[in-house]
Amino acid sequence: MPSTHSLLAKLETDFPHLSFTAGDRFSWSPSAHTVFYDKSDMENESILLHELAHGVLEHRKYSKDVELLSLESAAWEKAVEISASYDVTITDDTVQDHLDTYRQWLHARSTCTQCEATGYQSGKGEYTCVACSYTWRVNEARICALRRYSIK
Repeated sequence: MPSTHSLLAKLETDFPHLSFTAGDRFSWSPSAHTVFYDKSDMENESILLHELAHGVLEHRKYSKDVELLSLESAAWEKAVEISASYDVTITDDTVQDHLDTYRQWLHARSTCTQCEATGYQSGKGEYTCVACSYTWRVNEARICALRRYSIK
């Protein structure tokens, strides 16, 4: 397995249309065509390749929360494919552990605060319960605590 620094240098050469910039967390910025990587977590080649995969797949915005799970799944699939060219191993456990965080995020957002049934996304950041018809809004909450608010 190459060091992350040498992997980063190879990726910069192999993907010149993308930028790689140190940041406080791993992420993909479609507007800046930039993969941000966490310098304090340089042992995480799998996440670096995952964020690169978002760029390779040209992932942009999503309109429904469930679409995010689809984008994340596709990016992990592409990251596994890319990893073979760079002598990096991404295990299925790693992929599923990361996807589980999105599944849990989606489940938490869609759980009714009144009766705890599963609701459906009825608008941007808005959910409606199938059991009691209660409607609530949610914050972005991908990197912060989930908040759910009643809609009057």
